[in-house]
Amino acid sequence: MIVAHLPAGYIVSTLLFHRFKKYGVPRSVFLRAGLLGSIAPDLDMIYFYGFDHRAHPHHSYFSHFPSVWLLLLTLAILCFQHCRQKKLPLLALIFTCNGMLHMLLDYIASNIYWLAPFVNRPFALITVPSVYQDWWLNFLLHRSFALEILIVLWAAYLWRKQCMARSS
Repeated sequence: MIVAHLPAGYIVSTLLFHRFKKYGVPRSVFLRAGLLGSIAPDLDMIYFYGFDHRAHPHHSYFSHFPSVWLLLLTLAILCFQHCRQKKLPLLALIFTCNGMLHMLLDYIASNIYWLAPFVNRPFALITVPSVYQDWWLNFLLHRSFALEILIVLWAAYLWRKQCMARSS
């Protein structure tokens, strides 16, 4: 995924907010935590470009291990269930939920190390062939990019619907 992580995080956060608004977390804070979670795994790009000099695929870093996100999600769920104060665990829950969503979206057309750190083998639902020299062009012109466009359009629809509801 190239452009759909943030819109997908917006969709999930928007749809889940109504279920959790009774806990007193403002919508804007809930959305920010969800949006940050939706792109958090890609913060490893700072290391990828700044320090590793693209020596290893950034999906091979621990921040892209689904096991890490499942562990964090499990901890967030447990905290949410067992803590009296629900606000912070709720923010952790939406953050990690969207981090896990990031893994699922990346799996569609990129390599994800589902069994890491125990097995160092990548898996991908679809393999995007390397036809063009620029890596991003291969993804933009692949049919899987249509899913990204649909996600962006759905997020835009929800955002517009929310704006219309606030203005009326």
